[in-house]
Order: sequence, then C-alpha cells, then structure tokens
Amino acid sequence: MNTREIAEEYRLSHWSGIMRDRVASGLTIKAFCKTAGFHENVYYYWQRKLREVACREMLTTAQEKAVVPSGWAVCEPAKAESSGSSIYIEIGKCRVSVDADVKVEALEKVCRVLMALC
Repeated sequence: MNTREIAEEYRLSHWSGIMRDRVASGLTIKAFCKTAGFHENVYYYWQRKLREVACREMLTTAQEKAVVPSGWAVCEPAKAESSGSSIYIEIGKCRVSVDADVKVEALEKVCRVLMALC
C-alpha cells in the first residue's frame, strides 16, 4: 500500500465518522455543514466517494465469495432450455426480462444497475 492509498483510506475513514456524527446529531445536512464549518458540496462529494467504495467492496466481495447481497434470492440455473426463453429479475418495483441467451457481461451490468437503484 503506497502513501496515496493510505491517505485516501484515512480521508474516507475521517468522513465516514463525520457522516455518522451528522446522522447522530439529527440535523439536516445543510444545518450540520453550517455548524461544522464546511460547505454542503464537500459533504456530498465525500458521501459519493464513500458510496462508490462501498459498492466496489460489495461487488468484489460478492464476486470473490459468491455472497448474495441482502434482499436478493439465490436462484439455481435451470437445465438448458431452448433459445428464446426468458428469465425475470425483480427487485422492489423493478422487473426486467432477460433472454436466456444473453451474455453474462450484459447480465452483470443489469444487476449492477438494479443494485444501485435499491
């Protein structure tokens, strides 16, 4: 791990603590930022960075350990069927129909988008 990665990890840890403090305070983001002495844009920037890291870690963990994210169901693949059949992916109010012969890369992209919407 180089110094840039260590510094980034430190900043993420620092801002994670700030975000926890904001939630514990019960203040709105605008009021908390004014009280803490920094601009809302800085808060939202680090919120986005933390979410990106969390999503990256979740996807990496899921791929490495075949972990199923919370709220998702494990579906065993059916035996090969004739081309033209479809599968349905439902999360909340979203329902996506995917052809059985779709490429794995495309299905992964669909799943990432659905996870981001949850």
